[in-house]
This record gives sequence, structure tokens and C-alpha cells, in this order.
Amino acid sequence: MLTRSDDLEILLAVVDSGGFSAAAEVLDIQVARVSRAVSKVEKQLGISILNRTTRRVELTQEGRQFVDAVRVGLAHLNSAEEEIIAKGELPKGRLCVDAASPFIFHQLVPLVHDFNQAYPDIDLELTSNEGFVDLIEKRTDVAIRIGTLSDSTLHARALGKSPLHIVASPDYLSRRGVPKSVSDLNVHDTIGFTTPKALNAWPLKGFKSLEPVLTSSNGETVRQLALSGNGIACLSGFMVNRDLEANRLVSLLESEKITDTGRELVNAVYYKSSTVSKRISAFIDFIQPKLSL
Repeated sequence: MLTRSDDLEILLAVVDSGGFSAAAEVLDIQVARVSRAVSKVEKQLGISILNRTTRRVELTQEGRQFVDAVRVGLAHLNSAEEEIIAKGELPKGRLCVDAASPFIFHQLVPLVHDFNQAYPDIDLELTSNEGFVDLIEKRTDVAIRIGTLSDSTLHARALGKSPLHIVASPDYLSRRGVPKSVSDLNVHDTIGFTTPKALNAWPLKGFKSLEPVLTSSNGETVRQLALSGNGIACLSGFMVNRDLEANRLVSLLESEKITDTGRELVNAVYYKSSTVSKRISAFIDFIQPKLSL
């Protein structure tokens, strides 16, 4: 008797999430269903695939070989199914896209209506996380990430570069004056990020780390604080370009800026082990030329 593909998908979820309960939560099914599926696969193969401990499950040597083969096999199966489904039809199905909230607000939301018109059978789901999200754990198909990528398990497709800007509102500058040099920032109110601290390393020549007067973990909050005249901030172009064009914010210290720091990079990422579905490709192809980075 052949093992059903849904049982194999459950097995992979256990391996990728690190446990039966975690896999059940990811797949939104009962733990008992997860346990039955794994036991069924092991019984049919006549081997132990997983070593169970109180904290985590680990693959046996035979299990590792089997899981590697299952990933390849399911990828081919999914690809074949999507090719058949896609013939003569537009891409369809659920598509979960994750990005930091400022990118969603300023870049993706304005494109959603036209995307839905172009691909009415794709059920788009937008999720917002300020840090790097685990795609498997959060059942995310594709994530938009800003900055240098370090995860070698991910495929990445470059969407472009978004320059960083040192900005303040005209109201703040009229009250406190315009900084003429990097050292002038020492006598100004600065707005930064609670985490990660690396975002408070502004791309300026001779810049030393600062202790912001105001901090937030959310880029949109930092933008709103700057717009309200609370101080000087460092933000990506994708969220302040329109503010600069409308003179709601002023770009400062342009001659002192360092470019190509890696923080300007914008990528769409997804797991190498998964088949690139036509709906993911359709989404990236649609948004890339329309982004205002």
C-alpha cells in the first residue's frame, strides 16, 4: 500500500517545526492526527523515522534519507499538479505574503485592488511582522525582506534597492535648525528603533552610534513621530519618498551619506525546498515594476 501524500506532508511539518504539537498548530489539525500519520508512515516503511525526546523530535539516519527523498518527490508532484491546473487558467489558491508593516502600508496595499482584478482566483493574505518570520512556522508563501539576506535555505528574488534617508519635518527644523554636519546630530532630538539596534547605525560618514531620544519597534511609528516634528530619523525611501515629494519631510546630510550598505536591498524570499508556484511568480511579477522604492 502506498503512503498518502497528505501523511507525508504532515511528516515534513513535524520535521520542519521540530515537534508534533508545533506541526499540529502549523497545519491547524489535532495532535492525534499528526501522531497517526507519522506512525502510519513508519509502519508501512518498517523503520523508525523519528527519535522522540521530551523536548524535540530528531530524524534517524534512515529517516533523514527518506525525508530528503520525500521533499524531492512532493516537489515534483506539486509542480505536476500546478502545471495541469494552470493550463488555460489563471493561477489560483491561497497566497500568504509577509512583510514589515510599513512596506505593506506604503507599497503593497496600493497594489492589492489591481492585483485582485488581474488574478481573481488568488486568495491573497497579508501578514505583518517587524522581524524575520519563519516561513514554515507561519505558513507563509513569500516574504518581503529589507536588507542583506543571511539564510542560505531561502531562494531570493531581488525587487530593487530602497535608499535610506535622514529626515525631519519642516516644523522641527524651523524650531531646532538644520544640521550641517554629522556632529551636529549630537545636539538634536533623534528617533530610532528599539530593536534591532543595527537600525540605529545611520549610513553617514564618521557617524558614531547614537542613543535616540524616542524609539519604537515599528518603522511606521518612527515615520509618524518624524512627521509630527519630534526629531530626526533614518528611514527607507519606500516609506518616505512621497513625504519628501510633498515636503512633509526634508532629506538631510545628503553629501555625508554612505550608499550600498546592504540595508537598501529589497528581496522576495521563499524556501528552496518548495516548488515556486505560479501564484508566487504571478505576485512577484505583478508588484516588482510597480513598487516605488
